[in-house]
Amino acid sequence: MLLSRRARSISPSPTLAITAQAKKMKEEGIEVISFGAGEPDFDTPQNIKEAALKAMREGFTKYTPTSGIEKLKEAIVYKFKRDNNLDYDKSQIIVSSGAKHSLYNLIQTLCNPDDEVIIPTPFWVSYPEMVKLAEAKPVFVRTSEKGDFKLSKDKLKGAISKRVKLIILNSPSNPAGAVYSRKELAEIAKVVLENNLYLVSDEIYEKIIYGNNEHCSIASLGEEIKERTIVVNGVSKTYSMTGWRIGYLAGPVDLVKVLSRLQDHSTSCPNSIAQMAAVEALIGPQEEVKLMVREFNRRRRYIVDKLNNIPGISCFNPAGTFYVFPNISKFLGLKFKGKTISSSSSLASYLLSEVKVAVVPGIAFGEDNYLRLSYATSLENIKVGIKRMREALRKLKS
Repeated sequence: MLLSRRARSISPSPTLAITAQAKKMKEEGIEVISFGAGEPDFDTPQNIKEAALKAMREGFTKYTPTSGIEKLKEAIVYKFKRDNNLDYDKSQIIVSSGAKHSLYNLIQTLCNPDDEVIIPTPFWVSYPEMVKLAEAKPVFVRTSEKGDFKLSKDKLKGAISKRVKLIILNSPSNPAGAVYSRKELAEIAKVVLENNLYLVSDEIYEKIIYGNNEHCSIASLGEEIKERTIVVNGVSKTYSMTGWRIGYLAGPVDLVKVLSRLQDHSTSCPNSIAQMAAVEALIGPQEEVKLMVREFNRRRRYIVDKLNNIPGISCFNPAGTFYVFPNISKFLGLKFKGKTISSSSSLASYLLSEVKVAVVPGIAFGEDNYLRLSYATSLENIKVGIKRMREALRKLKS
């Protein structure tokens, strides 16, 4: 079949592929420890599920307005004010089928062929693919472990050309767990405004944050940067609602109108029942979120400590999310049974085949010297998985 050039350019999602492979092995009776999944392992809180059941019992199962129901938009406006000190009107909000859907539609709407989009590395795997699907060009700006995996104003300035239209910023970030401070965001905002750019602020992990770190939305730093920022969020990570597929964004009214027209002709409305559940998630009790984050923090401390105790590994301590991004560069070039571990992909394959541990290779996020491990799994699984990794890495020889 003769496929379009656009379709042929798409790369498969490595995170979904690893997770699917691990699940298949488990179904075959193989005891796999999976660090691949980017979703909380907790159940959706009961009050949210009850809201969905109520919606079904009351027959709320038909099409809704394309851009989302008024009640959910009101809840999102309330959430932005409560959590981020941001004032939006309902006309500035659109609800989509997940934050990924919001991002895809946004990039399709903003980017023309040959526009450039700045993406700091390491990046979430879908950002560059979405940019390429809009026939725009991703421009990667490398961050470093020494710089806490954050984009600096100087590196940002150095990447700007006449073709750059958009910057994508993710805080807390997947895969490194970096969290930008208010001061760091203010410096980035200044560069954005000086160069008349737009900024996408992906804040899907905003509630999964640790210690003295605080989430700050760059849009809250002033009216000028707010007008240049599109804030993307959703209920998947915070409320363990990955399968409910509700995301949303806030931005200029004219942009939201065009996004709604795009949804008119692609997906139509988001799921009606899930929208009612999302209302309850945003305005209902928030205690279970705090309990979930507390448990993630316990796991974070354990996995970072144990990874840093494996000879050859150094692991950055994430300030947010439920991922670690350990540096495995000292194992590249080593061998097992005559076969060279030449990349993060070959190391990930080795760990899966040799000790049945599923991790995501760092090259999927633009950094081949790293692996990503999700600690959205039980502490017992983490203990077993890290022990297996230690044993497998010990077998590699020069």
